[in-house]
Amino acid sequence: MPALTTFLVEDSPVIQQSLIATLQELTPVTVVGVAEDEQAALLWLSEPAHGVDLVIVDIFLRSGSGLGVLRAARQRWPERALVVLSNYATNDMRAVCLALGAQRVFDKSTEIEALILYCQTLANDSVANAPTF
Repeated sequence: MPALTTFLVEDSPVIQQSLIATLQELTPVTVVGVAEDEQAALLWLSEPAHGVDLVIVDIFLRSGSGLGVLRAARQRWPERALVVLSNYATNDMRAVCLALGAQRVFDKSTEIEALILYCQTLANDSVANAPTF
């Protein structure tokens, strides 16, 4: 199964390393880039050579916000799957993230297994929808 190329927007180096290791071990995900703030994320995503299948975004960043990343990413790159992984996944924040274009919102402390399942499903769907020659 081909790996989902993934970009991670997370300001904690410890969480970055842990999440990358977990996703790459348990799912068909290859993390190809990381940003710690909104501006760096949007700059990286805007590079034509940086096409990715999945963008995982935290809400609170070193500067800027994951909400700004969601808003811009949905407008500029609507084909990319966007999900939020945050410790602040309240019902109100989930509604805001979904309205800004996130497909799913996961709580860092209680829904990592759901994120893993989502990544596996997304990868399976991309294989099922791939053109056959």
